[in-house]
Amino acid sequence: MNIIEIIQQGVIKGIKSLYGADITAEQVTMNSTRKEFEGDYTVVVFPFARLARKKPDQIAEELGEYLVREVAPVEKYNVIKGFLNLSLSEVFWRGFLSGMYQDEAYGRQPANGQKVMVEFASPNTNKPLHLGHIRNILLGWSSSRILEAAGYEVVRVQIVNDRGIAICKSMLAWQQYGQGATPASAGEKGDHFVGDYYVLFEKKLREEYKGWQQSEEARELFEKKAENGQSEEDFFKSFKNTYFNEYSRLGAGAKDMLLRWEAGDEATVSLWKQMNDWVYQGFDETYRRLGVEFDKLYFESDTYLLGKDAIRKGLEKGVFYQKEDGSVWIDLTG
Repeated sequence: MNIIEIIQQGVIKGIKSLYGADITAEQVTMNSTRKEFEGDYTVVVFPFARLARKKPDQIAEELGEYLVREVAPVEKYNVIKGFLNLSLSEVFWRGFLSGMYQDEAYGRQPANGQKVMVEFASPNTNKPLHLGHIRNILLGWSSSRILEAAGYEVVRVQIVNDRGIAICKSMLAWQQYGQGATPASAGEKGDHFVGDYYVLFEKKLREEYKGWQQSEEARELFEKKAENGQSEEDFFKSFKNTYFNEYSRLGAGAKDMLLRWEAGDEATVSLWKQMNDWVYQGFDETYRRLGVEFDKLYFESDTYLLGKDAIRKGLEKGVFYQKEDGSVWIDLTG
């Protein structure tokens, strides 16, 4: 019997013992005790007043004493306006929680025939997993387990962002500064190893940008493009992305690497696969430590062409338009 059934049987026996009346479990109304009162469960005693020929408060007191004496889990009671509030013992709760913990099927519902997909983690491959990823992973994994316990068939997936300019930054930095190092030779987890080269790229880019700002080209651009009263510091802070895209040697190298990857250049694709493999080994180590696994992995490198195809069709239909710099736009003002 569960605790509610135990208390109900105690009330049935108590009413019989105290007042000589027979009642059924259906006549015993119980609720969780309201949070502003002390107790775990509340027994409504008003229906017993006619049987006992006593006031509800008196019935509650007598029944409370009986339950504390005869029903082991009930440790104490209090009466509030005819409602009998029962507090269960610490021994009961320890045993109850221990039983829950040991019963792997506790709370599980039968299969409901419905399937759901839970997508979580889905990191980029240019850097290691961080606390934000861990939070997302634990939320996703917990949600999937809860849904399974509720009777759903759950498919756990992640969409790995394994291509793009970010991973090309790591690749270029390794190519230029790595001197053939590997996670094994560096004694470092694979995703951290590749992430170090992403950080190195950004460091080298900052150094390059700082040096360029002293050039005549940079001075001319500042004089030409700076807004009235704008300081050099503010101008060059806002100009950083433009510098990367139009003036940076490192930026040009990373973009060229991305174009070569998209063109299927064998050496570039080989380097991309090697560095991503290092990252996946690091990710997998973290997933194992967390006790997390996935049913299906999707990769952006397998799907990005679908987006390109959609853009091409949109341009053909006039949904999008293309500027001279090659960027594609859509007008949402109409």
